[in-house]
Amino acid sequence: MALREQWAETAMGVVVLALAAGFLTYSLSVGGVHMKRGDYEIKAKFGEAGSLAPGAAVSVAGVKVGTVSEITLEPKTFLAVAKLSIDPTVKLPSDSTAKITSDGILGGAHVSIAPGAAMDDLKPGGQIENTQGAVDLFGLIGSVIRPQGGSDAAAPSTGAAAAPAPAASQPAVSY
Repeated sequence: MALREQWAETAMGVVVLALAAGFLTYSLSVGGVHMKRGDYEIKAKFGEAGSLAPGAAVSVAGVKVGTVSEITLEPKTFLAVAKLSIDPTVKLPSDSTAKITSDGILGGAHVSIAPGAAMDDLKPGGQIENTQGAVDLFGLIGSVIRPQGGSDAAAPSTGAAAAPAPAASQPAVSY
């Protein structure tokens, strides 16, 4: 009886290790962090990377054509440099535009490429010159809710002459 229990435990251990190896292989292939054999890399520089991270999708017309392999900061210009790993079957025109777009209000970000009309293609190691960085949605919402500056802030306050009193027929409105 004891020998049969040992074999059962050993078999169960082998099954657990096989499942763990399967999950690891699946997560690495779906995650897309590693370049596939044959992919080529191009660069794009952005003023604001937002929540873009390695492994994020790179798409053309909504179709995934690659992944973001690395994001670094260029020390001289303080621009975010994204290395994009692109499928070799996709030839991007040299005047293409790269834009960081969000996956949703609370989601991550991905790079969307709009192909240009140039006759020559981006070469491996090339760079997309036309880029648009990420938009800070919460900053935009905050600026609408709480505007900073404006015509009221620029007007000098010189006492009673600064703002005329509301007419008697019009109710005073406060914002």
